[in-house]
Amino acid sequence: MAQRLAVSNGTRAPFSSAGVTRAAPRAAKLVCRASSQQQPQQQSNAGLLQKAAAFAAAGVIALSGPAAFAAAEEGQMLCDASCVSKLESVPAVTTPSGLVYKDIIVGTGPQPIVGYQVVVNYIAMNDKGREFENSLGKAPFDVRVGAGQVIPGLDEGMLSMKVGGVRRLYIPGELAFPKPLKAAAGRPSVPANTPVVFDVQLLYIPGLEADE
Repeated sequence: MAQRLAVSNGTRAPFSSAGVTRAAPRAAKLVCRASSQQQPQQQSNAGLLQKAAAFAAAGVIALSGPAAFAAAEEGQMLCDASCVSKLESVPAVTTPSGLVYKDIIVGTGPQPIVGYQVVVNYIAMNDKGREFENSLGKAPFDVRVGAGQVIPGLDEGMLSMKVGGVRRLYIPGELAFPKPLKAAAGRPSVPANTPVVFDVQLLYIPGLEADE
């Protein structure tokens, strides 16, 4: 289970401070290369989490056909109103743990390996659909998946994604936050062990080749 979340500037992120790192400027360049489908390079850690923002806004992938997937610089979201409408017809997958997810975009790149670091965008919402955290437009972050550094439902949901994929995770209370998140200006509270929803975009896996 995730520990109490890191706190900085009055915000909280869905990760414990242990093992979550802010990507260095070199990592940001690697994310850009990944979005251009060039060969990625190994990325090293650049220190413990200093702010409660998490993960990067980079290389947002557009849906084919009418735009339903908003670029970070345009709408600061991963799934706009049109996308949400389309999700109604997308089959839901329920895992043995109780996690439910729908794929907005099915990735075509490599899939995370337990213990590897990944770089993602994410937006977190409470069970009423109110946003309480948004990584878009913030500095790149990475996290080691399968290592208990994030809440269990997010950890599980990322492990079965592929690079380039975008997924909506419906995380049940028992796989969500073990301790409550207090409300702040413009941000709702999140009671302990209550359902949450995450939109996640898997951008990049340092050290894995695009054709693996």
